[in-house]
Amino acid sequence: MALPSTTFESIVNSIKNKDLAPVYLLHGEEGYFTDVLAGMFENILTEDEKTFNQYIVYAPQTEPAQIIDLCRRIPMMAERQVVIVKEAQAIRADKLAKLAPYLAAPTPTTLLVICCRAAQAKGKELMDAIGKGRGVVFESKKIADYNIPTYLNQYIRTKGLSADQKALEMLRDFIGSDLSKLYNEIDKLAGLLPPKAAITPEVIELNIGISKEYNSFELVDAIAVRDAVKAFRCLAYFQNNPKAVPSVMITAALFNFFADLLIAYYTPKRADAEITEALKLRNSFALKRIRQGMASYNPFQIIEIISAIRTFDTRSKGVGSRQNEHRLLHELVYHILSAPGRI
Repeated sequence: MALPSTTFESIVNSIKNKDLAPVYLLHGEEGYFTDVLAGMFENILTEDEKTFNQYIVYAPQTEPAQIIDLCRRIPMMAERQVVIVKEAQAIRADKLAKLAPYLAAPTPTTLLVICCRAAQAKGKELMDAIGKGRGVVFESKKIADYNIPTYLNQYIRTKGLSADQKALEMLRDFIGSDLSKLYNEIDKLAGLLPPKAAITPEVIELNIGISKEYNSFELVDAIAVRDAVKAFRCLAYFQNNPKAVPSVMITAALFNFFADLLIAYYTPKRADAEITEALKLRNSFALKRIRQGMASYNPFQIIEIISAIRTFDTRSKGVGSRQNEHRLLHELVYHILSAPGRI
């Protein structure tokens, strides 16, 4: 058997080709990929084979000795048996490590899958044992907010659809960075739209309920060009529709924009290609927004604004202030638009 790899795609290919390691540990902060792989492992056997050869157990209710006993059984009328241990993140590391003797010398006719959803498995003894037994450790790392639109775009293409940048950022800002929830919304849209259709801000507004005019994307656009009228119109909408855009998303959008501006200012030549590479910008629209921001704010103002955003984030959580978060946001945007650049 070929040495197993630890990327999501290579494990998917291994499952399809039935070129499997004896043990898989699936863990990491991003639960979506763990769920997908666990679902694929659950369907390796035929329905008839599952009856006597598949066991799905939950770590908090199952002792390690019981799991080892299941793994050492002989398959009945099948090439292998499958044992899937879920919710392993809910037990202590020392309890999970009791599986180490089996993991170091696993039964070749058993496929053991240990799932730590949205959490990292810990313990050197555990990892060493899996390596010794030629098992696979897959860490599903949390995806950075700025990379979410890229993942969304890729998933949308698998559905035979397309999407513009504003639509992608609207989805991220409204729903957050949970890929399971984001992909679920895309699945809904795929069921409503005809083949090869485009997911536009208008489509999102109509079917998901996110305003194409008033969202954190539009707020940042307005602030980039110091359009106070549009910026405060967005704030009024947020205040009247508090569930439309969570303040944490607004904070993240503002912080990311000004952090990117600061990086852009300190690229050596400030050329378009250099800024695009430094910020990993995805299109000319994103570069245009950065250029607009650089024309509106100097580095001293940006540093002051980043500090103000950090203060707002703390105060909006009730630390050092009892003011309503929308009032605090109004003050923050006023500060941004009028920042003198005192640091």
